[in-house]
Amino acid sequence: MEMNEYLEVFIEESKEHIQSLNNHLLVLEKNPSSMEIINEIFRSAHTLKGMSATMGYKDLANLTHKMENVLDAVRNKQLVINSDILDVVLNAVDHLEAMVIDIANGGDGKCNVESLVAKLDLIENGETIVQDKSDSNEMDSSQNYNSSIVNTLDEFEITILQESEEKNYSNLQITIKLREDCLLKAARVYMVFEVLEQIGEVIKSVPTVTALEEEKFEHEFTVLLVTKEKTEHIKKKIMKVSEVDLVTIVSFSVEGIKKQVKQASGQIHQSAENSQLEVASTLEITAENNTSNSKTVINNKTIRVNIDRLDALMNLFEELVIDRGRLEQISDQLKHVELQETVERMTRISGDLQTIILNMRMVPVDQVFNRFPRMVRQLAKDLAKEIRIVVNGADTELDRTVIDEIGDPLVHLIRNAIDHGIESPEVRKKNGKSPEGLLELNAYHSGNHVFIEISDDGAGISKEKVINKAISNGVITSDQASQLSDKQVYQLILESGFSTAETISDVSGRGVGLDVVKNTIESLGGNVSIESELGKGSVFSIQLPLTLSIISVLLVEVEKEKYAIPLSSIIETAIVDKSEILSAHNKKVIDFRGKVVPLISIKEVFDVPRTMEKDEFYSIVIIRKGDKMAGLIVGTFIGQQEVVLKSLGDYLTNVFAISGATILGDGQVALIIDTNSLIK
Repeated sequence: MEMNEYLEVFIEESKEHIQSLNNHLLVLEKNPSSMEIINEIFRSAHTLKGMSATMGYKDLANLTHKMENVLDAVRNKQLVINSDILDVVLNAVDHLEAMVIDIANGGDGKCNVESLVAKLDLIENGETIVQDKSDSNEMDSSQNYNSSIVNTLDEFEITILQESEEKNYSNLQITIKLREDCLLKAARVYMVFEVLEQIGEVIKSVPTVTALEEEKFEHEFTVLLVTKEKTEHIKKKIMKVSEVDLVTIVSFSVEGIKKQVKQASGQIHQSAENSQLEVASTLEITAENNTSNSKTVINNKTIRVNIDRLDALMNLFEELVIDRGRLEQISDQLKHVELQETVERMTRISGDLQTIILNMRMVPVDQVFNRFPRMVRQLAKDLAKEIRIVVNGADTELDRTVIDEIGDPLVHLIRNAIDHGIESPEVRKKNGKSPEGLLELNAYHSGNHVFIEISDDGAGISKEKVINKAISNGVITSDQASQLSDKQVYQLILESGFSTAETISDVSGRGVGLDVVKNTIESLGGNVSIESELGKGSVFSIQLPLTLSIISVLLVEVEKEKYAIPLSSIIETAIVDKSEILSAHNKKVIDFRGKVVPLISIKEVFDVPRTMEKDEFYSIVIIRKGDKMAGLIVGTFIGQQEVVLKSLGDYLTNVFAISGATILGDGQVALIIDTNSLIK
């Protein structure tokens, strides 16, 4: 096995152990005397230390060793865990995670943690520790410069930096950290680069500019800037960009960079000469010490597969689905018995293959949920609230493409519930509630969808205040307000233009930026619904499709143009006599099972060239978005089919009511209608 293969395993194993530390430390805070939990934590720390030492990451191993000493003292009942001690240990885990991420990005995992190590030493010796809030920023400001960005520099870039020094320019490494609840990361990065390009020249960025534009990073990125501006001035300008949480600026010399690159190269060479048997034995120890996790057990029935390989497999299968559709069409046209039998068999086999591939891409929502307990704990401390978080259905699975997108909306809803939904302990006691608020995350399957619910037992949403604010902001009129149900009123807080600064105090803070949450979820083919009871709490329910790659659609034709409507949004189809069409508020409507349903003409929406209409009937597809319905007027129904969803590319990203396209069996392209955009 090559060294880089060991490195990949090491990174994945380390991430799992760090997440295990996070989870168990939070449980330990509530059960400080549980020896079972303490032993689990110690086991993870001990294994991580051994792996790090074997791979040659000394800083990672040393910090884990110091943390292990504290845990050993707790295990031997020489030390009693408390909130202050836990803060320091959790801070150490954050540093461990940062070092592992640095290694994953090609760095050497070095980090100056002297202050943190000193605190751990004091704790081990039984001395009282007062956690300084600035500790959380220590790992950002204490390093001279980020090794991962240094190691990516080529000779040309180093020469530019050297020439800038000779001309009395400043070479600066700037690390920008966005807020964890930032929803539009790419937009914030663009604004930061706008600022930087006004005051100097960006030589390098880690991650790359392309990765930043595609939001393929967590919440932090680093740039090398050549400028004559003062660091204080630069920092102030960057901090003016909305949702920037922290800016760290460090000046450096080219000689220092050359030295660090040389050291890094030496370490890589030295690591490559390590005994492969030694590394393998450490990884076996890791497996033995973590048998509760089936992914890390040697000789089991589980293997790790690089996600790029799964993506490549999915792309190939998507092409197979297109060709399958073509074969089915040819078979129907030729009416050849043996060909039809063969195509039917191939369809069944490819259907089974499709199920297997889709299941391979499914990952548990726990990959998103597992970071929330830490966030809830910190927010509760910052707001002086008592909050208990309960997670149910964390093993519910979603396609990884959906998982990648739902993190930020969930963070926003959780922060919203903690900050504005759940009351302070004093207010809760006054209202006859337990001083400890409850925040629940539930995930479950239903049909071809996954539902994620964020519920709290807080103050709820005031219907009257929402209506008053919506009217004053011009979101609805007074006449419209009188006709809205409670559920429709609550949905108003998701509308763009509903929120203002005043809303934060008037409507319990609900609605601040929730239109962004709604837009993100709807872009995934899902929807958000809200239920609330004043004084009792609220429930935000998110409905998501299981996968975004291959979807079932109803194919329809409008004047020889083909369109695909996702089956997940269809209630039923109908043939309606033109005489049954009614008019209300200058719009066409029909009476559908006792409900007035507005009609939407696909011809008008997409400006399809018209011909003379001779038919006396309308072909209508009844679609739904939450509790709202509409009828799409189409030409003819073609039939149900599974299609591959293809992006329209960057140039056609913002086409109204079109979510993508698909290639049909005869080679024609059918546009996939975004039904959520059509229902107001």
